[in-house]
This record gives sequence, C-alpha cells and structure tokens, in this order.
Amino acid sequence: MTSTPSSSDARRPVLPLSAPERPANVAITRIGADGDGIAATEGGKPRYVPFTLPGETVRLGDPIEIIATSPDRVAPSCQHFGTCGGCTLQHWRDEPYAAWKADLLADALKRAGYEDAPIAPMLRTAPGTRRRIDLAVRRHGASLTIGLHPRSSSEVIDLAECPVVHPTLFALIAPLRLMLRSLATLKREGSAVLNLLDTGPDLLLRTDAPASTGDRTRLAAFAHAHGIRRVALAIGKLPPEIATQHERPYVVFDGVKVTPPPGAFLQASQAGQEAIHAAVLSALPPKLTSKSRIAELYAGNGTLTFALAQHARTDAFEGDATAAAALREGAHAAAIGRITVHTRDLVRQPLTAKELSAFAAVVLDPPYGGAAPQMATLATAKVGRIIYVSCNPAVLTRDARMLHDAGYRLVSATPVDQFLWSARLESVVVFSRK
Repeated sequence: MTSTPSSSDARRPVLPLSAPERPANVAITRIGADGDGIAATEGGKPRYVPFTLPGETVRLGDPIEIIATSPDRVAPSCQHFGTCGGCTLQHWRDEPYAAWKADLLADALKRAGYEDAPIAPMLRTAPGTRRRIDLAVRRHGASLTIGLHPRSSSEVIDLAECPVVHPTLFALIAPLRLMLRSLATLKREGSAVLNLLDTGPDLLLRTDAPASTGDRTRLAAFAHAHGIRRVALAIGKLPPEIATQHERPYVVFDGVKVTPPPGAFLQASQAGQEAIHAAVLSALPPKLTSKSRIAELYAGNGTLTFALAQHARTDAFEGDATAAAALREGAHAAAIGRITVHTRDLVRQPLTAKELSAFAAVVLDPPYGGAAPQMATLATAKVGRIIYVSCNPAVLTRDARMLHDAGYRLVSATPVDQFLWSARLESVVVFSRK
C-alpha cells in the first residue's frame, strides 16, 4: 500500500519503497504515461516513483523521501489520495497537469507515425460528475468494507469521500454498506456497480452465496428507500437477474429511451459523452446522402447510434448480446428504421474488408484493450473516413499505426479529460484516405 503526504506535511512528503535499496538522490524529470514520476538512475535505467513531480529531488531508500518539492505540488483534494488506486495526480497543479494530459494524445499519435498531429484544445469535465463507480465489497466478521482497491493490491479502501464521483451515487455508499451487512448472499466478498441513469441510480450487486427470501426483501426495501428503480443480483459466475424493479430504468440518447442491461457501460460523465458526441458528428463526411451507410463498431447500448442515424443509415455492431438487445429494443420502440443492429463479436469475427467497403464512414469506440483484430481488416478496406474513439493512448498508438502504414492521413484529434487526476484519457481521432 502506498501513501502520500497530508496537506500539513506537503513540503517534505515521505513515500514507502517496495523493496530496500541503497539510499540515493535522484531528480524527477518528467511524468510517465501511467502518472508516475520518472528519474534516471546511475545505470541509465528509468526509475518510476509514484506521487512525485518534475523538478523534485527524491532520496531512494526505505521509505522514499522527497527532499526538494516542486512549486507545482498542491495539497490533494481527497483524504484517500495515495492509498486509493483511483487517482494518481491530485497533487499536481492544474495547469501543468492539463498540459501533460493533452500531450498524452500528441505523443501517442507521434509514436504511431503522425508527427505534428493537429490536436484540438482539450475538453474537460468537472469534479463530482462521474456517473459510474465499481465498488469492491469485503466482509470482515460483523463489519463490512466498501470502496476501491489500492494500486496493485487486492485490499479495499473504505471510502469516506470521493471528489470524482457524482454526489448522488456517493450518497448511496454509506446506506449500501449498512444494508449489505445484513445479506446472507454476501459471505466474504463481492462488488457493487452503481450507474447514474436518467431515471436515477441503477445497482448491480455481485455476491458469493445464494440469496434468501429475506435478502430479496431487504434489497426491495433498500431500492424503494433510495429511489433506485432496479437492483440486479449476480451470484458467483451466474449472469445477473433482476432482484427488484418497480419502474423501468432508462437513459436517453438523442431523444430515445434505452434500458441498458445491469452494470452496462456508460461514458464516464454526461459532459464527457456530449463532448465525444460533438467531436464524432463534426467529423462525419460532409456529403452523406440518403443511400450512405455508416458502420458503428462496438456500439454498446447506443451512445452514438441514434445521433449517427440522423445523418445516414447506420449498421451498429456490438458483441455483448444484452447491450445489442437494449439498443435494438430502443430503436424499435422509437420506430427508427435507419438503424440495423448486429450482434457480433468483433474480436473473433471482425468485419472483412469486403464488408467494410460498403460504408462511407466507420465509427468505432472499442474497449480499453483496443481493436487490433478489427483494425487489421479496416486498414485494408479503403474506407474514406474512420473516426476512432479511444480511452487508452498506448493502445491508440498501436491501432493508429496500422492506419498510418495503410496510407491514412490524420484529419483531427480531440482530447477529452473525463478521467480526472488519472493517466487515462479519452480522445476522438479522425482518419481519412483523401
């Protein structure tokens, strides 16, 4: 477990060391892609030191001690910073932090072969707007811990505050902690996924023992007391079942109501979703006709689908059957005939170059691991416009390199910081063959 200084000790913070070594002083020169400070040691190998900043001098030892602090060091806004694994950069002044984060995208594209990429100003979301949190749950006899894991640890930090998550979701943690203590379905450990939909909070519990009738009664009472329309329960490796639902929950995408499956992926914040939405739509080909078709890959529940369908016929491909069903049902209920939903695993069965050649544009928003199998065929398909929504700069480098080597030029790139104080960065990158 790691720790950082409190605001009262910000001038000489002391950091633990994972393994004893001979004390030595090193200078932190930059922040790496994972948010750690980087120093060059005597052997020339980079040394990664968490919770340090450029310009600081660090004494390596056990513990690590920062003996000269950066003027850009500030007191972190959360008491859990340094132990909770959610944030890595709360101790950095905002201006250099924002500049570093925007540079993540430029560096990723440079490594892909795109020198001097045109990077738009970074769009940023505010603290307290994250609408999804995946909480770990651990029982300790009569007590229960609910929170996030420390970095590289299976322990659980019992959350007392979080400046990132939406207050509506955070307000549920204390009563959820109390309620979970009474459930027989939670023997040792589990998780709780909270999504903030347009109808309010939505809860997916994962537990490790069968649920009793009393458990289900308590879940229903908890949902009623806290304005939760639906609580789903997944026991062990079984798929989720609806434990209680008194009204249909939904999220609205471009005027269309969609009921996502329990624990479904949503963009981290509403503002982040809107920024991505605007960047994608502005990048569509200017001369789409009534016969033009757009392929949307990794469509999820329809975050972008309904907006794309306003511009051209849209074929939405999604590998998760429950997400594809939610998207299909939403389109059907809204009587939108310009959307065709395909349930297809794009890792095992990527679209072929021949299939892709029918589309005027391809929009893809792959998961954190990227879209390597699909990019291999996409690079050879000669699609005129490719719009790639990425949440992982390192993987973006790999996937964009395939397009670079296939002759695609980079039209624009827009960074979106909706993962505050972390090394993760959302971006919308546009490629063209013309």
